[in-house]
Amino acid sequence: MNYQDIITIEPGKRSGKPCIRGMRITVYDIFEYLAGGMTEAEILEDFSELTSEDIKACLAFAADRERKLFVASL
Repeated sequence: MNYQDIITIEPGKRSGKPCIRGMRITVYDIFEYLAGGMTEAEILEDFSELTSEDIKACLAFAADRERKLFVASL
């Protein structure tokens, strides 16, 4: 998935955190909802402006970020 079309980063919005389509909903917000036990359907019901693709983009963004993470040896 090409999350770059959905996940945006704007310095003046939410302190530059990655957001969904320029809205004020961050990738972190979505992960907090999922970690708190909300299902994708519940999130979409509570936030009618979001789509299933938006949530998948958050997952793809996090996976890509994790893939780029490395541990420096001491």
